[in-house]
Amino acid sequence: MLHKLIITILAKIMTQLNIRILSLFILVFSTIHAQDKYPTGYFQNPLDIPMYLAGTFGELRSNHFHSGIDIKTQQKEGFKIFAVGNGYVSRIKVNHWGYGKALYVTHPNGYTSVYAHLKKYSDKIEAYIKKHQYKKESFEIQLYPNSAELQLEKGEVIAYSGSTGGFVAPHLHFELRDGNSRPINPMYFGITVKDDKKPSINVLMAYPLDDFSQINQSNIPLQIPFKQTKNGDLLADKVYASGTIGFGVNVFDRLNGALNKNGIISLEMLVNGERKYKHILEKFSFAESKYLNLLIDYERYATLKQRVQRCFVEPKNKLSIYKGVKNHGYLSIEDGLTYNVEIIAKDFIGNQKKLVIPIVGKTDSIKIFREDDTTPYPIKSTEFNKYSKEGVTVAFPKNTFYNDFYLDFDVEDGKASIHEKKTVPVHSKFTLTFDVSSYTSEEKKKLFIASYNSKGYPSYSNTVKKETTFYTRTKSLGKYALLTDNKKPKLWIHNFKKEQWLTNYKKLVLKTSDDLSGIKSYRGEIDGQWILLEYSPKHGTLTYNFSDRKLVNTKHQLKVIVKDNVGNTNILETTFYRKK
Repeated sequence: MLHKLIITILAKIMTQLNIRILSLFILVFSTIHAQDKYPTGYFQNPLDIPMYLAGTFGELRSNHFHSGIDIKTQQKEGFKIFAVGNGYVSRIKVNHWGYGKALYVTHPNGYTSVYAHLKKYSDKIEAYIKKHQYKKESFEIQLYPNSAELQLEKGEVIAYSGSTGGFVAPHLHFELRDGNSRPINPMYFGITVKDDKKPSINVLMAYPLDDFSQINQSNIPLQIPFKQTKNGDLLADKVYASGTIGFGVNVFDRLNGALNKNGIISLEMLVNGERKYKHILEKFSFAESKYLNLLIDYERYATLKQRVQRCFVEPKNKLSIYKGVKNHGYLSIEDGLTYNVEIIAKDFIGNQKKLVIPIVGKTDSIKIFREDDTTPYPIKSTEFNKYSKEGVTVAFPKNTFYNDFYLDFDVEDGKASIHEKKTVPVHSKFTLTFDVSSYTSEEKKKLFIASYNSKGYPSYSNTVKKETTFYTRTKSLGKYALLTDNKKPKLWIHNFKKEQWLTNYKKLVLKTSDDLSGIKSYRGEIDGQWILLEYSPKHGTLTYNFSDRKLVNTKHQLKVIVKDNVGNTNILETTFYRKK
């Protein structure tokens, strides 16, 4: 109620205030209003160690926004994780990749807290999970307990921090989601860290937005130099322009006690004191997160690995983070007029960095034009597109891409190159098909579709095998080829020896690796009964904990089977001894 009263008072004295001062007041109280929407004293911190962040909410990641905060755990694992409020475990997901071991807790106030990359769960949760893992005979599992099965109290230990989920360093990924599963910045709930550092604006880009616009006589994007002034603001070189233009900046934020380049919470652009653009990372839906690729200058990211956030909104951009954007954030520059543009980057605490851009409207001849890179393969983004060459076919459903362009497509020595420059973002999956009619049935068994990374290393791309064709569905442009894998995975004992007494051992550890198509599945048995092996892709280990199940006899037979993605199999069988 307080913020509404203040806004009403401000409206009455509007004529007495400078519009820029008024805008500042409204911005401040809008932030207060956002914080008032969320219970700031309801949740506690999930860890009891000093809070330092490796990642903030809304950071720009590959094809998505970061949906939580990454809390540093001193480069170690095993710290106690606490339920941030009363509630019950509503979802458990154990996976080799992604979030690794993750836990979801639903609270009486309608929010859900999420804890990811866990090393292990508390005893009661661990027992619940293992019961279902043994029943399903699978380490990877997803469970949805009902509200009465795993109830929790605020402050109760629910798990221990780790680094599960692939090649990740030790930390806790923590989220808060609303009743519609939309992640919300946890800092709005009072889970904050010390931060007295301003964001850093590193690059300013200017964009002519049609064929007739120019910036310093250029019709292509142009980097504009700037310098720091005495008051700490940034001042760009004077820009001469005409027509419809836009701006973008590369920006990051640092918090106290960490060197990580974190994300900002808001980016705003004022023109002659009037707001033309703003976005704020308060919350978003996972369905819209992929539109991040229209927020950034994707071509610059693809070529320089630098994310420049646009201060204008592309027509197909469906992000909900924008606030009060006028004319899509486009600037219409008229001859003879001057413009003062201010771009303001803020972190959650309110630290800000301002960049001022003086513009002079000047109709001038264009000397630098964008060259059309034409190929025989035009893409109409709103239509189905399909092209074939030398036994390779690419098929793009409509709306796979956001805009029309010319596709680079070539096949050489059996290796297909699909727009290898990767300068356009892909919105949804397309299909890549290889003709395999010239291969024998035996050859096809060991054949798979591989994608190549930037260093030229191949990896398995999920391959669907038909009689005369193999295909994969993917969102990744680049190089692909058919490869043959005739080698079985490697599998060996790591922490014990054959015929060894293991009475005092807490666990068995084996190691496995595969040089080409990659590990697909594994199975372990002791004395003919399935055992729970935990696979770590990062370490290449398969681990069994003796506490899982009491062994009856003294002499035991261990059998482990590992398969790769084309069916090559390695079987390890050995004997060990353990007192009952």
